[in-house]
Amino acid sequence: QQQLFLSLATSLSPLPTPPHSRPPPEFHQGATMAFIKVQKTRAYFKRFQVKFKRRREGKTDYRARNRLINQDKNKYNTPKYRLVVRFTNKDIIAQIVSASIAGDMILASAYANELPRYGLEVGLTNYAAAYCTGLLLARRVLKKLEMDEEYQGNLEANGEDYSVEPAESRRPFRALLDVGLIRTTTGNRVFGALKGALDGGLDIPHSEKRFAGFSKDSKQLDADVHRNYIYGGHVATYMKTLIEDEPEKYQSHFSEYIKKGLEADHLEEMYKKVHAAIRADPTFKKSDKQPPKQHKRYNLKKLTYEERKAKLIERLNALNSAAGNDDDDDEDDE
Repeated sequence: QQQLFLSLATSLSPLPTPPHSRPPPEFHQGATMAFIKVQKTRAYFKRFQVKFKRRREGKTDYRARNRLINQDKNKYNTPKYRLVVRFTNKDIIAQIVSASIAGDMILASAYANELPRYGLEVGLTNYAAAYCTGLLLARRVLKKLEMDEEYQGNLEANGEDYSVEPAESRRPFRALLDVGLIRTTTGNRVFGALKGALDGGLDIPHSEKRFAGFSKDSKQLDADVHRNYIYGGHVATYMKTLIEDEPEKYQSHFSEYIKKGLEADHLEEMYKKVHAAIRADPTFKKSDKQPPKQHKRYNLKKLTYEERKAKLIERLNALNSAAGNDDDDDEDDE
């Protein structure tokens, strides 16, 4: 009897829940996957702090910016200037910038789209154009500070490394190179702008290791190779190669050069004239283009009730007339 009672009690008692049938709160189960531990819990999202906006957009390297704008406390409110160089698809932007609580302040700026005024109308984003833009910015900021006569810079662009020497009265204008997110590879165009600013008379801490023509093996700068880049020699070599091997490609890739009548052998002379013109007058000139007196507006005008009603009647009449014409055509066919 006792055994019978135990068997009945066992059959009537609820079955124990298997230990793996219900996951704990911090686990979840996929459709066909094993149990995975939840890494980002509620506490993670409560304590989460978003990054700065320009970091989220991938525009600013705040680790580099922090080191570029930090100023010694014993220099009080002395601005710390940066030479900011940025490249777009069709332009080069070079600026002298200082940081403040209100935001970055621009002391002077130069753009590659100003170079046609100095005689350079094609190839506005290559290494040679970057050099011209850096040279233009350097001469412009020194003229603005009335230091252009005292610091002439390197008058002959021979490709050799150059650093300005302090004069007896005023020290040279000092700025730090800000490359942003550009990969600082050897021969990058940003160092062409740096070389132009150095030859223009600015004091910028630098090394010759990233200039075009620096050899990693010999650990020396080949000034002839660097000079070749400054005067567009690499472009001239490519032009000659395309003329011989792929004439059709040359016609399409260098169509603007052909329109201006520029040949490979004439590039160096053109760049020399551009450098001289920049030194002669680096001041900024406002565009002569007048803004339109009345801008075009493309947004639709909101109609009143009467106008909407009249428009509906017009559409209905047009539909009725079209239906009547179709009926007349059917009768004529019969």
